[in-house]
This record gives sequence, structure tokens and C-alpha cells, in this order.
Amino acid sequence: MTAVPIVTVAATPIAAVPAKPSARPRARRAASSASGRPERVTDAPGYVLHATPYKETSLVLQAFTRDHGRVALVAKGARRPHSALRTVLVSMQPLMLSWSGRGEVKTLTGATWVGGQPALREAALLCGFYMNELLLKLLAREDAHPFLFAGYLLALNELAAGLPQDAVLRRFELLLLREIGYGPRMDRTAADTPVEPERRYLLMPGVGVREARRGDHADHVVVDGKTLLDIEAGDYSDPRTRQQAKILMRQMLAAVLAGRPLNSRQILTELQSL
Repeated sequence: MTAVPIVTVAATPIAAVPAKPSARPRARRAASSASGRPERVTDAPGYVLHATPYKETSLVLQAFTRDHGRVALVAKGARRPHSALRTVLVSMQPLMLSWSGRGEVKTLTGATWVGGQPALREAALLCGFYMNELLLKLLAREDAHPFLFAGYLLALNELAAGLPQDAVLRRFELLLLREIGYGPRMDRTAADTPVEPERRYLLMPGVGVREARRGDHADHVVVDGKTLLDIEAGDYSDPRTRQQAKILMRQMLAAVLAGRPLNSRQILTELQSL
């Protein structure tokens, strides 16, 4: 008989990742690949990115955890009418997750709602779904990104607090791209020369920033040096920076997505055009 998942409620917030990863408390992990026993993880800080119905009463979760990256989990019985998991496994809410099993899809054995995260509403909620979709499509499975996890937590709190959504998304997009190895420095060119605010530049995917030249292909996105410096500094107070940064980030993400569409972005774009 399969054990019923344990569900509890706590009031302690998930801590951000400190400067020294060695000092960070990690989820308790017990694995014995040599003996063939299933891996067991207890109390891993994480968020549900997406949930898909599985069989009659269960869910397959895609979760983003601090110490184990993106993991796939089966939540057995989570769709039953009286299951306590129905109110716990909520997207964009901080959780402590426990699981066990072998292979790519593990079995959820416990879920604790941590609390302290304000719920997102309206356009901010769609921004959250957009960030979740990026994580789903761009992160490799079970590849930990603790600083990206901290950045995701920060972005959710900034969206909930009503900060400018475009600035929050641009900072998160750049952090994500850098975490997966596709986000170059914006304050220096590929030739390691400083970017000058009054000059014009373009970003070559896989190469980096270089100064724009006459005869460059029309498909290349050319931006001001000031925009690149503002992006590097995380400063989106200038409307021209916001406009150019949006176009530039779309180009960078498109190169990594390789034709895969972002459904949440399309919905957000349509709503903003109303």
C-alpha cells in the first residue's frame, strides 16, 4: 500500500541563498545508488511550476527547488476531493517538498506550505506564469541553480509589491540566461573593450556584444551603449532603456528557445494591447 503524502503548514519563510554556498542549509538527502535503494529527499525548498493531471486522482508536478533544480514529481491522490494537497500544491507559493524514488520522475512524499509569499493577481500573475514557463523550457532537469532560485523568489516578491513589471522581468530574464550560460556581460564587448554610452552596439548570440557597423544585417538588434550599461546595472528607469531591453531580451531568448513558443508571453502581449 502506498504511503499517504504528509501535508503540514508552517509559518517560516524560505531563506534566500547566502553568499557562501557551503554555509547554506540544504535539504536532507539520502541516496544509495550503489545499493540500488531509491533516493530520498526531505524538506527541499521549492515552488510548483506546473501541474498536469495523471491517471484519475493524481498529478505530475514540475517543481523548481533550490538544491536540486527542476524535478518531476508524482503527487498521488492530489486530485481527490478531500486531499489536503489540493490547497498546498499551488503555483508560485513557497513549499518544503519531500520525495523518493528512482529515475526521472520521483514520488512526492510530503509537502509543507511555508507561507509569507503574497499571492500574485491580474497582470502580475501572468508575469509569474511567464517566468515559470521560461524555467520549464530552459532549465535542465535536476541541475541546481541556487542563485537563480533566490532571484525567482525576489522577482515574485517584487511583482507582488507592485514594482514595474517590465523591469522585474528583464532582470529575471538576464539572470536566467546567465545561469544557463547564454547571458554575456553588457558593460564590455566580446573584444573586452568597455561599452561606451554614446555608441551603438549589437549582441551576437553565442559571441557577445560588439559595436554596430555600417552594413550589419537588418535582422540584428542595435541598441544604445547606455541601454547595455543600464541593463548591466539593473536600472530600467529610462523609457528608452526599457524599450530597447525588451527587444534585446526577446532576441536572446529566441536564440535559446530555438523556435519553441512561449504561450504565457502571447497571452500577456494580447492583454497589454487591449
